[in-house]
Amino acid sequence: FIKDEIENFSDIDSNYGIRNADKKYPRIKEIAHSSRLINQAKKILGSTPKLVRVIFFDKTPEQNWLVAWHQDKTIALNQKMALAGWNCWTLKDNVHHVQPPITVLNSMITFRLHLDDADKDNGCLKVIPKSHQKGILSHQAISQIAKTTSAFLCEVKAGDLVIMKPHIIHSSSKSKNPKHRRIIHIEYSNYLLPKGLEWV
Repeated sequence: FIKDEIENFSDIDSNYGIRNADKKYPRIKEIAHSSRLINQAKKILGSTPKLVRVIFFDKTPEQNWLVAWHQDKTIALNQKMALAGWNCWTLKDNVHHVQPPITVLNSMITFRLHLDDADKDNGCLKVIPKSHQKGILSHQAISQIAKTTSAFLCEVKAGDLVIMKPHIIHSSSKSKNPKHRRIIHIEYSNYLLPKGLEWV
């Protein structure tokens, strides 16, 4: 049913993703707000979390890209605010983004719900195990770790859920056998933002 809903929606931007997918797809909203996922996030984070971001990605034969080794280390907020340790403020699509302190990233968990099979030939997710424990890293440090550490391939079947910390070092290759690789990317956090700030 989710695949049918997505196939009827064509507003995929140049990055082959749709932000705020929970606001555009009723079934994705239902999943992201489901007690099953929220309770699982609560078990991991230790207290009831808030849904903070939902993105839909699709890697296709026509849109077959690679993602270099990196950490997800920015968050989207309703406004810019001068706070110690909150760096690299940018404005993307009229939304404020910032690199928060590591305590914020540690309070987050990412769920990746796969709508299609993904393996090493279809650009599946690759991660460096436990690399989130190293904190926020420079591009040079990430590159060095990726060169000297064995990666784990997150090969999955349609319907599988991958759970990860956003700042674990991860990447994906171009598909050698291009076909759909649709993913619903859902982030939760139990971090209490400073007064005046809200997740976007």
